[in-house]
Amino acid sequence: MRKSYFNIFLDVVNKDDALKICSDVLSGITCKSIFFVNAHCFNVAQINAEYRNALNKSDFIFNDGIGIKIGSYLANVHFKDNLNGTDLIPEIIQSGVKKNKRIYLVGSSEGAVQRAKLNLEKQYHNINIVGTWNGFFSTVEEEQIISDINFNKADILIVGMGVPMQELWISKIRNRLTNVQMCIAGGAIIDFIAGDIKRAPLWMRKLNMEWIYRLYLEPRRMWKRYLIGNFLFLLNAGKLLFKKLL
Repeated sequence: MRKSYFNIFLDVVNKDDALKICSDVLSGITCKSIFFVNAHCFNVAQINAEYRNALNKSDFIFNDGIGIKIGSYLANVHFKDNLNGTDLIPEIIQSGVKKNKRIYLVGSSEGAVQRAKLNLEKQYHNINIVGTWNGFFSTVEEEQIISDINFNKADILIVGMGVPMQELWISKIRNRLTNVQMCIAGGAIIDFIAGDIKRAPLWMRKLNMEWIYRLYLEPRRMWKRYLIGNFLFLLNAGKLLFKKLL
């Protein structure tokens, strides 16, 4: 299931199997981490060894986006589905609601995380969100967050603080979480749930073109990631392939 993708490792499964993995995690007794890797994440992993190490030590790590799929032809890895967190995490939340799991949200701004909470409560009348915290906290507040997560016996921790901060933070604190079964690094998922970032039309998502829509919505913030970043991704992948062939 876990395959080498240049210098990181990804779990190669289809969407149904990925959701079953997550469902099984929620039936377990140990804390598991679930991360996602897109082309931007791959680029960051090439210059941040600590982040790359956190990815490779995660319990489950899924492929996200067209860039990773394009690179798969060079890496000789054949992905079955695009397992992006924006689509998968809401289904994990739905599974958690069915299992009466307690959910804790950390990330984005205070307003966004509160709007995400309200929107989830509107969508699922029986959802149990036991706590929220914004993603801009001090060292002192970090201790308060951990205590609050444990006090409220959260089962699912969803962290949306961006790469690589969210993965490094989860790796740092997970052993201190007394009840959490699943830690998810969700990127912009809180902003999506809050309605602050709009999803691309369904036809664009099916064609793995959502990045174009994100670029259209936020050109000043996203142009480097998608235009320069995609070129850099292919360059990084090419360098690693060349090293492997030597």
